[in-house]
Amino acid sequence: MSGTLAGQVAVVTGGAGGLGEAICMALAQAGCSVVVGYNSSADAARALAARLPLAAQVPALQAHTALPAPQAHTALPAPVTDSTALATLADTLRQRYGRCDILVNCAGTTRFVPHPQLDALDDALFDQILATNIRGPFAAVRALRPLLAAPRSDGGTGLVVNISSIAAVTAMGSNIAYCASKAALDNMSKSLARALAPAVRVLSVSPGLADTDFVKSMDPAWRHEQAGRTPLQRLAGPDEVAAAVLACATHLSFSTGTVIAVDGGRPLA
Repeated sequence: MSGTLAGQVAVVTGGAGGLGEAICMALAQAGCSVVVGYNSSADAARALAARLPLAAQVPALQAHTALPAPQAHTALPAPVTDSTALATLADTLRQRYGRCDILVNCAGTTRFVPHPQLDALDDALFDQILATNIRGPFAAVRALRPLLAAPRSDGGTGLVVNISSIAAVTAMGSNIAYCASKAALDNMSKSLARALAPAVRVLSVSPGLADTDFVKSMDPAWRHEQAGRTPLQRLAGPDEVAAAVLACATHLSFSTGTVIAVDGGRPLA
């Protein structure tokens, strides 16, 4: 897929996280100029932007706009709970790149709270999860919509990919609020797909448990148990989730308002 997306600009919120890093890498390898969006992980985001592979996309960007030659990749603040900061992000993209073709909403938050422990899921945590996992993606789309919907010389569309979770379907996850937030995200993806068509396509990519560094740090017996509950008998690799995001941009050109499962068939078990 090298060079397939040459000349395009992609923003990945939560780009320095385990899934975000894999998604940034896949998009860069396909030729995108990648903006690694971050909230508190500025150093990690800048380090990632510096090591992403470069492609021959800068000349295409220069031909597209009279703005100064942009950096191929960069890290920019993208706190999804701060609408003012997201408006600033949009202005920076407009000035630096003159466009935004792909938005991947990968930023999210959660904390393990056993589902029966209702009192442990306090109001502050519940509100934080909803603000980050559902209001945040909406706010990012709202801020970047003018760039995503801008006419393109190739007649293509803008693209939003929301990173959801199998928890939206199974209602099994780190806590009840997290499961609810991902179900809401899948539903919102459908509403946004209708609202933004035909200029922008909107898809959800819904992984099962992904074997990120964070998950690898957990109890091996628990990880083995989770893999055993999946028909394919393993966890999703971050690169497999990234490949699904890339497919949304490169192959699924007539898809919008749907959920792409990357879960190894877990709901079948």
